[in-house]
Amino acid sequence: MSTFAEVLAAQLRRDPGRPLLTFYDHATDERVELSVTTYANWVAKASGLLTDVADLERGMSLRIDLPPHWLSPVFLGAAWAVGLRVTTSDEPDAVVCGPEGLDTWAPRAVAIPVLACSLRPLGVRFADPLPAGVLDVGVEIWSQPDGFAAWDPPTDDDPATDDLTQAQLWDRPNDLTAAVGSSLTDGGRLRSGAVPASPPGTAPIPQPHGPGGSLVLVRNPDPARLDDVYDAERATARA
Repeated sequence: MSTFAEVLAAQLRRDPGRPLLTFYDHATDERVELSVTTYANWVAKASGLLTDVADLERGMSLRIDLPPHWLSPVFLGAAWAVGLRVTTSDEPDAVVCGPEGLDTWAPRAVAIPVLACSLRPLGVRFADPLPAGVLDVGVEIWSQPDGFAAWDPPTDDDPATDDLTQAQLWDRPNDLTAAVGSSLTDGGRLRSGAVPASPPGTAPIPQPHGPGGSLVLVRNPDPARLDDVYDAERATARA
């Protein structure tokens, strides 16, 4: 297995109902849990949004300007399913942002697709109108199908980030692999507060998926509550 689509398909065959992504926001007390199946459905919808609405194609670049949030791994997976390069460049072919990124990216909506996530519970739409040209993910994503098959499927040599190919996401040893060892294998759970779509935060996303683990992602972490989250979620590693 050397592409995101292959890894996710293997997870669906293996244990589709198990938790894959658990999200906490200590500022709002929000908790969201996505099973492998639910995550795959969201990735499919986001993939459809990127291709059918934003008109992105394999080989193009996507900037994911989101904080630690459950939608960040969703759009990472969607980008890789389509064959996009997730970039930190200020000149991407398209961008997905949250409310805090609107001032930066809304003026660019005349030149590139700008998709905005409200980051409100359940992925709902923005409460207030968005700037002209900006697409509201909470509106557009619901019309996309729960399944996605790329018409031009990416290969293991396709760039996944500015530095790594899709194959290297799963196969390349890194500091996280060395630190957690086998604690993510066969049901291990990684607790992380990293920003998923920017180095080094990208590493905690593929690492649990490949060996059959899962991710517990914490936004606005309260240091006094982190140990409780670790214990409650039966986490096996920290990042």
